[in-house]
Amino acid sequence: MWYQDILDWLLGFAFYYPLFMAYLWMAGALYFYFSKEQNEPLYNAPPVLPEYPHVSVLVPCFNEGDNAYETIGALLQLNYPHYDIIAINDGSSDNTADIINDIASKHAKVKAVQLASNQGKAMALTMGAMLSSSEYLVCIDGDAVLDPNCITWMVRHFISSSRVGAVTGNPRIRNRSTMLGKLQVGEFSSVIGLIKRAQRVYGRVFTVSGVVAAFRKSALHEVGYWSTNMVTEDIDISWKMQTNYYDVRYEPNALCWILMPETLKGLWKQRVRWAQGGAEVLLKFKNIFLNVKKRRMWPVYAELVVSIIWAYVMCAIFLLWGLGKFVDLPSSLYIKTIIPEWNGVLLAMTCLLQFALSLFIDSRYEPKIRRYYYWMIWYPMLFWLLSAATTIVGLPAALIKDRNKRATWTSPDRGIHQNRTNP
Repeated sequence: MWYQDILDWLLGFAFYYPLFMAYLWMAGALYFYFSKEQNEPLYNAPPVLPEYPHVSVLVPCFNEGDNAYETIGALLQLNYPHYDIIAINDGSSDNTADIINDIASKHAKVKAVQLASNQGKAMALTMGAMLSSSEYLVCIDGDAVLDPNCITWMVRHFISSSRVGAVTGNPRIRNRSTMLGKLQVGEFSSVIGLIKRAQRVYGRVFTVSGVVAAFRKSALHEVGYWSTNMVTEDIDISWKMQTNYYDVRYEPNALCWILMPETLKGLWKQRVRWAQGGAEVLLKFKNIFLNVKKRRMWPVYAELVVSIIWAYVMCAIFLLWGLGKFVDLPSSLYIKTIIPEWNGVLLAMTCLLQFALSLFIDSRYEPKIRRYYYWMIWYPMLFWLLSAATTIVGLPAALIKDRNKRATWTSPDRGIHQNRTNP
């Protein structure tokens, strides 16, 4: 019957989509690694540049009293000859304002900017960019610790081509003593890092990392800086850059040590925001297929659409399985079990292969990262379900959102303080 065909299609799609994408990402990442990465010097031995243009490091802060000294202190130790630091306090309710004022009073490199009320990260970044006299801006979060050589690795891309509008760095997880922390170490390697490498090979990058990215100021000015009404300003600025024909590159040697949620509640809030941000970009750039000049963004758009469809297909499968426990469904709609069979074993083996490949690549930057391979066996069970669930919640949130409302800050879960690993 026709609905049996539909069910078969749903089950097949739920299985073959992640399988296909896993091998697509692995192939692209391998090409990137062998063609662009393998023969590079290590991240702690940056290349000698023909020039070292002045760079401004923008640090937007909202309630970063616990992290500001550490973050800005690390910035003062950068191995780059010409830079300054602009710390923007976006109406924090804690002692962030006093801390950045104190640092600025002691270090000539640091400028403190105080915004009277919470205007959102996009506005804080735009204000910092406006106050900077530099053509190149490195933007990091107020709880991040930048590697001393990060700026040099990023600036080389801007020097190499005037069409480079942004460079995204390589975030590394600091808090990794809990299970969620360990899983995210592997996730940033096997999913986020792997995908960014592959996307650079295939054409366009879905998004820069909001926690560490560099920008050409003239390109930012051309595209109108960061959008204050988008819940994820990093995704939006990436699409604005690339739809205006600027190149966005990935630099794996540009390391930045970051804090991530270590509670399910904090992780859920973060991923819902990411999912909503992706959906908002789909809605904003829905006319992208009308312009053939923007065709290099078409695969990125299409993949995001398909990933959202996959989330809803997974939801439908679970609903049918659950309903079958309480309602007499037609045999053609009855799903006996969601426990993986042979196809699940194949998918699991593919995941393990992807995790092994990505951790091998990333061991270049963290030699001991392969020890987290064991923890990644739990990743599909937790994070795939989390991804599907947050996508289901994020899409309606994007659809009903007031487009004129400014996106402001909330204080995220940054993990357990004593669980942090010093870079």
